[in-house]
Amino acid sequence: MVSRKVSLFVFVLLQAIFLLSSPVHCDEEDDLLQGLNSYRHSLNLPALVKHTNAGCLADKIAGKLEDEPCTSARAASPVQIDDYPDLLSKCGIDVNHTNEGVALPVCVPHLVPTLLLTNYTRTPYARYINASRFSGAGLGHEDDWMVVVLTTSTPRGDFAGATSLVSRVGLGHCLVTLLLGALVYLLY
Repeated sequence: MVSRKVSLFVFVLLQAIFLLSSPVHCDEEDDLLQGLNSYRHSLNLPALVKHTNAGCLADKIAGKLEDEPCTSARAASPVQIDDYPDLLSKCGIDVNHTNEGVALPVCVPHLVPTLLLTNYTRTPYARYINASRFSGAGLGHEDDWMVVVLTTSTPRGDFAGATSLVSRVGLGHCLVTLLLGALVYLLY
């Protein structure tokens, strides 16, 4: 009887771990998105919602930039990424069907929050942040680099048709839960 109770406890514990786990969010990214949305609210624009595939792309771009020097001259110049189509593919974004998104990388030493927000709202990037056509955002950072990827709600800019990492993880949770349930059922 004790072994059955222990098994049931372990089963419930594993269920909780798999079903309640969620991705870790970075404070810098959440703070920046909140600041961008406050700024957009002051302009009577709708808030940007987090977009999983755009977040994946932002992370990949930030990863490519992490070894780049962070100087004022470098931060003000365009960033060239040679394997951009590969990054899109890795995030499940079809380059042939998505062309209205925009990636906005900035370099701010120590990712100081007020300077990050200023780099998006008081520079040429502001024209994108101020544009009502953008409705979603993905954020990623590495070292002193922050990347915001904006998406639209149009078919050419919503990164539609992309397989979301969240949906794949969600499917994994369901499969693991089903297998654990079947195992417990078979054991007893």
